[in-house]
Amino acid sequence: MKALNRLCFLFFMIALFSCKKEDKAIDDSEIRDRYFQLEKIGWKSKVYNQLVDDINFTGTEIPIQYYLLKDKGKEDLFLVDSLYEANKTERVIEFTFHQDEEKDLLDEKFTGMSYEDGIKYMSFQLDKDFYVVTSKKDTIPCSGALYERSYKIAPYQKVLLMFSGIDPNDKIQLVYKDNLFQKGIIKFKFKDPYTQIAL
Repeated sequence: MKALNRLCFLFFMIALFSCKKEDKAIDDSEIRDRYFQLEKIGWKSKVYNQLVDDINFTGTEIPIQYYLLKDKGKEDLFLVDSLYEANKTERVIEFTFHQDEEKDLLDEKFTGMSYEDGIKYMSFQLDKDFYVVTSKKDTIPCSGALYERSYKIAPYQKVLLMFSGIDPNDKIQLVYKDNLFQKGIIKFKFKDPYTQIAL
């Protein structure tokens, strides 16, 4: 009798775990579909460029899911989705500076400061030059900037800007008060926020 009870218990546990795996596959496919739709429209499709004199200022809004998938991989989409839910009020904007003739923009003739001071400014002070205005007219300062040094290899300078506390459905306008190249105030209006796509 004990052997029969153990056998019944074993079958019950196998059936229970197999049902959980089935449910997980259904949820996983729904998450995969959402991320596939975002990838299909282009992770970096929201690019806005402003040309001032001979310098291109380019802002690209990139969905948080892009960085989460890049960091965590596609194996556990439940983890990625839960991280997105916890961080969905964050916005990341990739911002690049590019000179038309591909000259080094941190040269003294562009910035009015030494090359080393230009690098220090990009690394430690540039975040103070950026803020976001939401569709609700809230002003959100840049909460952090990561300068990706190219060591004179790439013909552009790139920085990742982070903003916190923005409703994921809000439209935003990025405002850059250029103190580095002295080009004034430059605005970038990001019209369509990334939301979950319903088919």
